[in-house]
Amino acid sequence: MFVRKKKNRSGSTSIVVVIKVSGRVSYIKTIGISSDEQEIERLFRQGQEYLHNIGGQRDMFVSHEEQLNEEYLTNHFISNIENVLLNGTQLILNRIYKRIGFDKIDDHILKHLAVARLSQPMSKAATVDYLRSHFEEDINLSKIYRYLDKLHNTQQDNVQKISIEHTRKILGGKIGLLFYDVTTLYFETEQSDELRENGFSKDGKHSQPQIVLGLLVSKDGYPLSYSIFNGSQYEGRTMIPIVEDFVQRFNLEDFVVVADSGLMNKSNISLLESGGYKYIIGARIKNESQEVKQWILALEKQDGEFNEQKKDDIRLIIGYSGNRAKKDRYNREKGIKRLQKAYKSGNITKENINKKGYNKFLDISDNVKVRINQEKIEQDEKWDGLKGYITNTSLAAKDVYEQYNGLWVIERAYRITKGTIEMRPMFHFNPRRIEAHVCICFVAYKIYKELERVLKISGIDISVDKALGIAKTITTIKIKLPLQNKTISRTLLLTRQHKLIAKMFSEDFWQNIREF
Repeated sequence: MFVRKKKNRSGSTSIVVVIKVSGRVSYIKTIGISSDEQEIERLFRQGQEYLHNIGGQRDMFVSHEEQLNEEYLTNHFISNIENVLLNGTQLILNRIYKRIGFDKIDDHILKHLAVARLSQPMSKAATVDYLRSHFEEDINLSKIYRYLDKLHNTQQDNVQKISIEHTRKILGGKIGLLFYDVTTLYFETEQSDELRENGFSKDGKHSQPQIVLGLLVSKDGYPLSYSIFNGSQYEGRTMIPIVEDFVQRFNLEDFVVVADSGLMNKSNISLLESGGYKYIIGARIKNESQEVKQWILALEKQDGEFNEQKKDDIRLIIGYSGNRAKKDRYNREKGIKRLQKAYKSGNITKENINKKGYNKFLDISDNVKVRINQEKIEQDEKWDGLKGYITNTSLAAKDVYEQYNGLWVIERAYRITKGTIEMRPMFHFNPRRIEAHVCICFVAYKIYKELERVLKISGIDISVDKALGIAKTITTIKIKLPLQNKTISRTLLLTRQHKLIAKMFSEDFWQNIREF
C-alpha cells in the first residue's frame, strides 16, 4: 500500500492511496486534487501522514488487500473446476467390491451396474445416464445389453464362488448353517413364456407372470448361491436341486440345511436323508396323524419348554411361545373381522370363493350361502403358540429352535433385495437378461452385507441405508491446474452428517480395518 500522484486529463493531479494485488492496482482513498505544485506536495505529505497515522487501522487495509486477493483466487479456482461428481457411494462401494474379491472378475461393467444398483436402482437406460452424470463413467447402453446377454453363463459361477469363499473366511473357515427359502419376482406384463409363468405370487401379483427365486444364505444372512425356476414351480420342489448343486460344486461338508415348513414334504425329507444331509425344517403340525396331533395338544404349554417324539432318526420337536400365541390370536381375530365385514350378508361372490386367508372358518353350502363356523375357530385356538420342527440332528431342542429362528436372515435378504436394491418388478423378457439381472442384484446384496459388517467392526454405529443416504450427498470436485497441466480431485466432507462416515474416505481406514 502506498501514496500515488495521479495525473488527470484536466491537468490537475490527484493524490490517492492505492493497493496492488496480483498485478492489479485498486484505489483505497483519495487525499485531494490540485493543480498547484506546492499544494500537491502538501497533499502528498498528508497522504503519507495518513498511512503513518492509521496505526491499528492498518489491519483494515491489509484485510482489504487479503480480501481482494482471496476473491481473485476464488474466482480463479472456480473457473478451473472441470467437473463436480456426486460419487460418495461409488467411492465406498468400490472399496467393498474389491474387499470381497469381485475385482478378480476382470469386468468393470459388472462393478458399475452393481454399485449403481445400490446407489440409485433404475432401469438400465436410466443407469447409463446416472453413471455418466454422477460417477463420470461413460458406458454405452447397447454395450450393457450385450453384456447382459453373456453374463448369465460367463460370470454367474465366478460370482457365487467368490461370495462363498469370502463368506467362509468371515465365518472362520466353516459355513455351518445353510438357510434356504424362495420368493417370487413378477413382471410388468401379461405375456408369459416357459420361464415367466403365472403361479402363487408372494408379492400378491397373481395376474402377472413371474419367476421363482431360490436363495441360500449363511448365518448372519451372507448370500451363498441362488437358482431361478419358472413361475409355476411348486416351491417344495426347488430346495433339493439347489442344495445338491451347491454342495457338489463347492465341496461342502459338516453343514445343516434350515428351511421353512413350506419346503416340508415327504419327498424332500427322503431326499435329504438319502443324500446324508443334516436338516432342520419347520413342521406342519396340523397335518400330522391324529395320534400325533392328540399328543401335541395334550402337552403342557410353557414358555421355553420343548417336547419331542422320535421315529427312526427323525425327531419332531414341539415348542410353545406366549408371544407367538398372542400373535396367532391377534391375526385370527383380525381375519375373522375381515370375514364378518366381507360376508355379513351371508352371501359369497365368485371372486372371493378362492380367496386365501381365513376362509377356513367358513361353511359354504351348495347355494353359496356362508356362515362363520365357531367350532372351527375354537379348534384353531388350541394351536395358538405351538410350533414344530423336524430334524435329524443330535442338537438339543433349544438349539434346534434357535437355529431355525435364524431363518429371519433370509427373509431380511428378500426385503433388502426387493426394497433397497429393487430386484422387482422386472422389465426384461429375455431369459438370459433375466438371469443377468438377478446376478447383478446378488452381487449388490453381497456388497450390502459386507458394508454392513464393515460399519459394525469399525464402530460406525449407523445402518447401511443411512450410510448410503449420507454418501449420496458427498461431492468430489475435479480441478484443473493450468500451469502444471494436470487435474486433481478433492472429496468434500462438509456437513455434520458427512462426519459420521468421513473416515471411510481415508486410505488409512481401509488399510487398518481388519479383514476377518
